[in-house]
Formats: sequence, structure tokens, C-alpha cells
Amino acid sequence: MKPILSAALLSLASFLLLPGVASAHGSEGAIVLLLPTGYYLAGAAVAVAASFLLLAMLPVRISERIGRMRLSLLRLPVLSRIPSSLLSFAFLAMCVLAGLYGTQDPVENPLPLVIWTLWWLCFAALQAITGTLWPYLNPWTGPLALVRKAIGAEVGAKPRFSLPQNAGYLIAFVQFALFAWFELIDLAPSDPDKLAMVVSLYWLINFAGMLVFSEGEWLDHAEPFSILFQLIGGLSPFDRRPAGEGHIRLGLVWPGRGLLDQPRLPVIAVLFVLLTLSTSAFDGFTRTFIWLSAIGINPLEFPGRSAVVISGTVGLIGMFALLALLFLGAVGLGAALAGRRDLGREAAGRLVYSIVPISVAFQAAHHLVSVLVDGQYGVIAFSDPFALGWNLFGTARWHATTSFLNTLEGVSWIFNAETAIITLGHVVGITMAHLIALRVFGTSRAAVVSQIPLAMLMVAFTAFGLWLLATPHI
Repeated sequence: MKPILSAALLSLASFLLLPGVASAHGSEGAIVLLLPTGYYLAGAAVAVAASFLLLAMLPVRISERIGRMRLSLLRLPVLSRIPSSLLSFAFLAMCVLAGLYGTQDPVENPLPLVIWTLWWLCFAALQAITGTLWPYLNPWTGPLALVRKAIGAEVGAKPRFSLPQNAGYLIAFVQFALFAWFELIDLAPSDPDKLAMVVSLYWLINFAGMLVFSEGEWLDHAEPFSILFQLIGGLSPFDRRPAGEGHIRLGLVWPGRGLLDQPRLPVIAVLFVLLTLSTSAFDGFTRTFIWLSAIGINPLEFPGRSAVVISGTVGLIGMFALLALLFLGAVGLGAALAGRRDLGREAAGRLVYSIVPISVAFQAAHHLVSVLVDGQYGVIAFSDPFALGWNLFGTARWHATTSFLNTLEGVSWIFNAETAIITLGHVVGITMAHLIALRVFGTSRAAVVSQIPLAMLMVAFTAFGLWLLATPHI
């Protein structure tokens, strides 16, 4: 019981930890310890703080002009979502079959590599650049269209039962929480056959939800990745606006512009966004020597996931509770300092959009090495997805390399990239928070004062994110 209690308390204290002297590291970490990581942490934190101070000094008209800037680019046709969704469904079905009937080695079977690397890491981050792609690539829209055509009825087009907005977000919250637990705590989330069953069950549950509550309502409020990817897409510097029948006009805007004028999210949706960030933060924290020591595990003799299921579950909940408490507390305190306690809920429901770029940056930076390594295994696995001796793309005989993790130059480039990603995410987040605060509180002074606690939290979280990358971990 003592290790579990220690784990919970340490989760709640994690944001307050300061970087200390590192004594050991594995893989690329041994070289990271040779880098001046203290300067990285300080520099990134100063950059975020300086961004807040610069925005605070800008006149309101200039801040608003930044938010409204748009450079018109191309006029493009609106494409049908059905063909691309059918291709996505077919690709997913092939991967599930490979998971069930192919090799059970997670680094040779394409399903774990597709779900955990290509989709959850690469595809999620890509939409922060391109805009939302998931409506075209989700694996439900196309099959639903085929069902409608086959039976001659508009199933899933109109709801059979109404889905209250808060209930929908609660379903999304629960589904993402289960996804996070499966990814971080389950004993074998990368076992191909188990993952194939989980993916199939997830598809069926959400397909049934669309049949009952309608495709639009379910995707907008209950399917967690449709909600999350829509938010991530709002960070894109590429804006899409209607430009006549069947066309859109592509434009260049300030990153995050797509979320600035979005309506206030209800409390459960706010908690959903915070859950996505706390999951990424806890994923990095569980690998540190500090966490493992706190739960009574020798980090040099890690016994496996079965030894940390309970402590991991408690820690995951604790990290979410801490982040929710810190964010809501910072927003509430900011509203009180601005003399507008009555706007606290409005501020929380809109300022949470500024957490999205931080969540994306955290995810991208902390899994950059995984993408570089597992991406190579994916290229190899796709040439022989069913382990039948095929060589479809001529890559089946290739060998993955991690040599770039054992050189000072390679690790320096990686750590510089991770630092840049986290810093950029926080700078975009703090800029969005300022522009949203201007809309919520109305005056420059009230907006700046209200942002002081949140800006301090963002600076601390920047340092915490980089500390996770530099501290000893397994």
C-alpha cells in the first residue's frame, strides 16, 4: 500500500519538481546527460515567459490584427469523404487481419506499428500542420454510406434517439480514458492479436453509436478521436473557407486561429482536453527513475508491467486530477484577479483551447525517438504484412538501425528538435490564451491580469516537459 500511496502523492507533486543531478541513463539518455540541458530548460522557459510579456505590451488593435491576419492562397474543390473513408476502412481491416493471422512479434506485425506509431503519433501530429484530415479518413463514413445504399434507407443520417451534448462528451471522455489505460497500463497493448480484438471492438461500438444517434452527432460529441483531431486541426496555419458551390479557399493564418472564436466548451469537454495532456505527461513520467523509485521498483531491474498495474492506474488518475486542478485553479484565480469571477466558467471553457498545442507538442516531442525507430520497422513490416515471405515494396530484408542514438551529433539534433517542438507548442498556446482572453474579458488590462496564473503554469510545464526528456529514464 505504501508504494501506491507514494505513487499518488508523487503524481500530484510532479509539476513542482525541479531538475536535479542525473546519475544514469539508457540508450540515447546517456548522451543527453552530457548536454547542457539546464540551459535548454531555462531558455525554453524564458522564451515562453517572454512571449507572454511581449503580448501583454502589445496594443489591443495589434493583437486583434494578428488574430485576423489571413493570406488567401488557392481555390480548391471539395472532395467526397466516402472513397477515402472506404480506403481507410479497407486498410484498417487488412491490418486487423494481419494482427490476427500474421506474426505475433509486435515489431514485425504492421498492426501495432500502424496504431501506435503511424496513426496515434504521426497522423495526430500531422493534422496540426495540414488541418483536420480525420473526416476523410475515419473508417466509419464510407461503410455507413455503403449500408445506406444497400438497404435503401438513410440509417445513421438522422438520430433514432437524441444524444445530449454533455452525455456525448462523457462517452468520449470514458472512451479516451480506457484508450489511455490500455496504452499505458495494460500488460501487452502491442500484442497483435489482442490489439486486433480491441480495435475491432472499438470500431463496432462507435459504428453502433452512429446508427443509433446519427453519424454527425456521434462524431462531433462521442467519438474521442474525431473530437481531438478536430481540435488539433484547428491549430493548422492553413485555413479553409467556403468559396462558391463545391469549392473552398485555402488561406494562411496564425497557428491556432481556427480555435480562437470557437464556442465555450462544457466542463466535461474541458476535462476531456486536459485528459489528453495528462496522459502524455504521465507516459513520460512513468519512465523516470524518480517515479520507479517512488513505487519501489529498481529502474535497472524493471520487472515488467504486471508489477506496476495498480500504481500506474493510481498515478494516471493522479496526474489528470493534478492537471485539472492546476488549470481550473489558474483560470479561476486569473478571473478573480481581473475582477470578473462571473466569467470564470466562460474563461475555462474557451481558454482550454490553448492547451491543445501544448498537448500536441508534448506528444510529438516525447515520442520523437519512437517514431524514428518504429517507423523503420513499419517500412519493413508493410512489405510482408502476413509473414508469408512476401517482399511487396522491396523493404522486407531491410534492418532497422538505432545507431543515431549513440552519437553526440545524432542525440544533439534529436534533443534540439524536441526542445524546439515543446517551446513552439507553448508559445502558440500562450499566444492563443492571450487572444482568447481579450475576447472573454473585453479589455487589455483585464485580459493580461487574468493570464498571469495561466502563464506561470505554462512556463512551469515547459520546464517540466524538457526535464522529462533530460532526466534518467528507462
